[in-house]
Formats: sequence, structure tokens, C-alpha cells
Amino acid sequence: MNALLGALHPYPFEKLRALFADLQPPGDLAHIPLSIGEPRHPSPPFVLDTLAANLPLLANYPATRGEAPLRETIAGWLQQRFQLPGVDPESEILPVNGTREALFAFAQAVVTAGAGAAVVSPNPFYQIYEGAALLAGAQPEFVNASAATGHLPDFAAVPESVWQRCQLLYICTPGNPSGAVMSVAALQSLVELAERHDFIIASDECYSEIYADESSPPPGLLQACAAMGNDRFRRCVVFHSLSKRSNLPGLRSGFVAGDAEVLADFLRYRTYHGCAMPLHHQQASVAAWGDEDHVRANRALYRQKFDAVLPILQGHLTVERPDAGFYLWPETPLPDTEFARLLYQQAHITVVPGSFLARETPRGNPGSNRVRMALVASLEDCVEAAERIVTVLGQR
Repeated sequence: MNALLGALHPYPFEKLRALFADLQPPGDLAHIPLSIGEPRHPSPPFVLDTLAANLPLLANYPATRGEAPLRETIAGWLQQRFQLPGVDPESEILPVNGTREALFAFAQAVVTAGAGAAVVSPNPFYQIYEGAALLAGAQPEFVNASAATGHLPDFAAVPESVWQRCQLLYICTPGNPSGAVMSVAALQSLVELAERHDFIIASDECYSEIYADESSPPPGLLQACAAMGNDRFRRCVVFHSLSKRSNLPGLRSGFVAGDAEVLADFLRYRTYHGCAMPLHHQQASVAAWGDEDHVRANRALYRQKFDAVLPILQGHLTVERPDAGFYLWPETPLPDTEFARLLYQQAHITVVPGSFLARETPRGNPGSNRVRMALVASLEDCVEAAERIVTVLGQR
């Protein structure tokens, strides 16, 4: 067996099961899961219709690089959404089976294993970043994101020696779990660092289409590149998905876009990896990326939840509306693992302790004394969960 597998940490949900193993929740309360960020809004009917209409395409092998109509639709969406002067669908777009698979595979393709290899990641973080680094033979280096830095990674605190060893930088904007959004200027400073120290930036932007203000969508890495004259996106790639944007997590459809040279090598890797997107999924993806009405409606549903839940919780928990995404990231009145146990045992609510989403560093664990709550359940269940939480807090 690959000896590097032993370096992998248990996934947060494995830790959560162990944390609750000795607890018995109240049987008279229905379980409300706020732990997993799985969208629960209905999938767009027109996408499902397209998927069904193209089932006969199961008789054909798909190409790894995807069909031209899908790449062209994605290129057009990127140009419009991020005000880009141009995106080449032939060389700067690569469809993938969801961002999770691609974020992991990307490190295997671009990292050269060795004692000095480093992959830099925000902390807290999506655990795929760490696992990808470890199995690529690199050392993960974590950059804390705390309230003191607006929940954005404190890249200014990273030693020069780490940047010199860095081969790949993962960023997540809007962030998971905080929803914090990196500015164009902040993104451009990272592009300059990548040029100076010869590394690649992988920007996980899967929450970019869930935001509060319709007039102010979160910027993206390619947008920052174009604004600084890097219109071929040198050293930069972005990862987008239909899972959150279009409530299609089971479609496993996303894309990687950016530096054509990097994507050419990633395509070569993926050709051997055997991960082409099924043709009927591609047709459904064309329909989804080509429509914005359902995305605006999706954002409105999340706004309703934040508008309903925050007034209930505020005054009982220190919690703020995020810039984007569908998570709440409140401080806890007792250690985060104890708070999660309390909510499960007394209110039959599942949340993720923040310390499970981060790693200990010399500056501490930035997830400690916070929990992640995913507002993916129905509006009624989200309100019910908030009311149960307030009841539990009032009984302490």
C-alpha cells in the first residue's frame, strides 16, 4: 500500500460520528443536520429534462477534454461573470467531475514530490487540499484565517522560506467556512508572489455564486489577473462547480479554467486518470451554465434564511452574516466540541466543530471555539434549528 495514505487525517464527518458515539438525542425532535454543505434546494427542472433527454448518449465514450459546446458555454459564462476580455475554450477550459475530484487531482499533476516541496493552504480549509498535498509528496503549510484578519488568510505572516518552497497555493474565495471574500487587490498580491517564487495558484471558487448583494458579486482570480494585464492567466487556475450554484451536487459537474500551459499538462494527467464527464452530464451542464434565472432564485432563498435565522441567534451567539456562501461561523460559549455535543444531545441538531476544519499551528487553531452551520435545510427547519439553539443556550 502507498505509505503516504497513513498521513491522511480522518475526515471531519468521521470525527463527528466519533464525537457523538456515546450520545442519545431526544427522540421527540426530528434531526436537523446543519453539518454537511449539501444543497437541498430543488434542482432546476430544465436541467433534469435535458439530462433525461440525452440518456442515449450513454452509448458513447466521452472525451476527457469535454465537448466543444460545453467548453464554449463555460468560456462565455466566465467572460460575462468576471468581465474577462476573452477565454479560449480550446486551451483555457477543462470540464471536470466536480471540484472535489479536480482539486485533489490537480496537486498530483503539478507538484514535484520531495523533501522541500510545500503546498500552502488557508486554515480552516477544505480537507481535500491537505490530502492532495500529502499524497503528492508535499508538506502542507497552513495560513491562519481568524477574526483579526477578517477571516481571510494572513498571507503577510507567511515566512519567505515557505514561499520559496511553495509549489502550489490553494485559496478559497468565498471562503469555507467563513464566507469571507478576497478583494481584487489581495488576489493580485498573490499573483505577484507566484511570479516571484514560481508557484501555481489554485482558486477554489465553488461558492462564488451565492452572495447577498446582486450588484456586488465576489471577484475571482482570473478577473484579478485580467485587471493587472495578465490576460492569459499565467500561473493561475480557478475551479467552479454546478453543485452549489445550481443545486446539482449529484451531477458532479464543474470546470477548471486558466493558464493554458498548466491545463495542457493537467489534461495529459487526466487522460490517464480516466475521469471524462459523461456526455449526458455535459449536455445538462450546458443548460445550467447558460441560465442565470435559477441562480438568482437560489440566492434569494439563501437570503431568506439568513434574514430569518440571524435575528433569532444574534444576542445569544456572536454571529455575523457572511459576505457569501451559505454557512454561519459563530463563536461558541464553550469549547466547540462540547457545544456540538450539547446541541446534538439536547436539540438533535448537528453542527461541525470549527477545530475539526482546521489544524493546530504555532498561532493556535483558528477554528477553535467556533462551529460551522450550513443553512441548506428548508427555511422552516433552519428557523426551527435556530430556535432550538436559543432554547439550549437559555437552559445553560
